[in-house]
Amino acid sequence: MSAVGSLKEEHKPLDFVIPDQFFDRTRHRVDTFFGGGVVAHIAFADPVCGELAGVVERACNKIGVSGKRGGTYLCMEGPQFSTRAESNVYRSLGMDVIGMTNLQEAKLAREAELCYVTVAMVTDYDCWHPHHDSVTVDQIVAVLVKNAENATKVVSETVAAMPRARSCKCGSALAHAILTDHKKIPATTRRKLKLIIGKYVKGSGQ
Repeated sequence: MSAVGSLKEEHKPLDFVIPDQFFDRTRHRVDTFFGGGVVAHIAFADPVCGELAGVVERACNKIGVSGKRGGTYLCMEGPQFSTRAESNVYRSLGMDVIGMTNLQEAKLAREAELCYVTVAMVTDYDCWHPHHDSVTVDQIVAVLVKNAENATKVVSETVAAMPRARSCKCGSALAHAILTDHKKIPATTRRKLKLIIGKYVKGSGQ
């Protein structure tokens, strides 16, 4: 669950967007478990679990929240917000929402073979919007509170509807991603990453 600004008129405050793509504008963040003598390149063309996104979309529909499936989440560095020039460039590139979290989570989740989906809760329009500066703090807080209420309901419905078994490919993301000769992975790295690589690299559980 993530509070975001909208980069499109159609994504209004209180809407939930369930993006299927990310665009990285960060610079200073750790976004991999690997290194330290082991190289792995996961497939990330489709960074969100489609199966889980469908469960979330149905949960939104069930409780009456506008849950929009698809779109691109632009992840910016922060903590400052965008300049107007940046915001307009992001719009020209077709981005849907903007926030300061999620992309690194998505990358780490894929490396850990976890299903991952983002629910981007629209708080307000980004600074490109002509009425952006007229929005008061009280209005933003009211939207945040309502989004939090809706988020609780969506999470509850999503958990209740989670499938017992996965049919997606998230659970085998590392199957062909580890490029380093397993015999050459340092013992300390094997131990450090045993929860992630244990089923693929012999001896990582020692």
